[in-house]
Amino acid sequence: MTSHTPRRTQSVDTPAGEARITWHEAPDARLVLALGHGAGGGIEARDLQALAAALPGRGVTVALVEQPWRVAGKKVAAAPKTLDEGWRGLWPQLAAAGPPVVAGGRSAGARVACRTAAALGAAGVLALAFPLHPPGRPEKSRADELLGAGLPTLVLQGGRDTFGRPEEFPAGGFDLLEVPYGDHGFAVPKKAELTQQEALAVITGAVADWLDRLPLPAPRTT
Repeated sequence: MTSHTPRRTQSVDTPAGEARITWHEAPDARLVLALGHGAGGGIEARDLQALAAALPGRGVTVALVEQPWRVAGKKVAAAPKTLDEGWRGLWPQLAAAGPPVVAGGRSAGARVACRTAAALGAAGVLALAFPLHPPGRPEKSRADELLGAGLPTLVLQGGRDTFGRPEEFPAGGFDLLEVPYGDHGFAVPKKAELTQQEALAVITGAVADWLDRLPLPAPRTT
């Protein structure tokens, strides 16, 4: 999917290095959705691009965030503490847009959002392909990060995600929606009962509906 909304790119200095925000702006936005990428890729991920294309038309500005390690051209993601440091460092630029900000991301980016959202004053958390555990290691659960977010949280998880299938998640504390046939990148097999575009539509539709229901703080006045 390609976004036809106004775009601008902003570099932000953080304690972890230079980060970058690509803004997909909605006219008269009521909300900002900030999305971080995973450890194995950047903001070109299909789910992030689909949300950036779909949500501005629903009154939501989407801010795609590139962590400093990615901006610097490194091949290996930084440690979790450094990822959190980078995210916290750029958050003031996200909040400066005006509307309430929902913290989100895919995979490692979802973990960052869960760990930091409450302290940063986010309005909610969107976790795309949350890596509940390393593949084949269910005993190494990261459920505490998800359950500890302390805010309204939506998890979208592929039915074939080796980092945690929907049925492996603990009950309660968040909303969970399965993306049928999706793997960790929400790719679906060619023989699946829905197409790739239909799978992405499941994601964008669910996120848009959840954001519409999200209780938001009163607008700030200057």
